[in-house]
Amino acid sequence: MPGLGGLMAGFQQQMQSIKAQAAATVVVGEAGGGLVKVHATGGLTIERVEIDASVADDTEMLEDLLVVATNDALRKAQEISQQGMSGLLAGLPIPPGLMP
Repeated sequence: MPGLGGLMAGFQQQMQSIKAQAAATVVVGEAGGGLVKVHATGGLTIERVEIDASVADDTEMLEDLLVVATNDALRKAQEISQQGMSGLLAGLPIPPGLMP
C-alpha cells in the first residue's frame, strides 16, 4: 500500500490533469435566444463573444444580454470543473460526513 506522500502526489497529478482538461473545454452561454453568445473555458476564461447585429444599437439591452450570457457561460464552466473534481474525490477513501 502506498504511503500518504504517494497518495498525495497521485492526487495532485490527477487534479492537475482535471484542471488542464477543464481549461481545454469550451462552453457557450447564451442570452436572448442566441442573440448574444459567450464562449468560456472550464478554466473560467472568456474566449469569445458573439453579438447579433440586431441588438448592436440597443446599448441597454445589449448590456443586459451580455451579463446573462456571461453568467450562463461561467456557470457551465464551473459545472465542468466541479464534475471533474467530484469524480476525483469519489475515488478517494474519505470517511462519510467529512466532505459536503
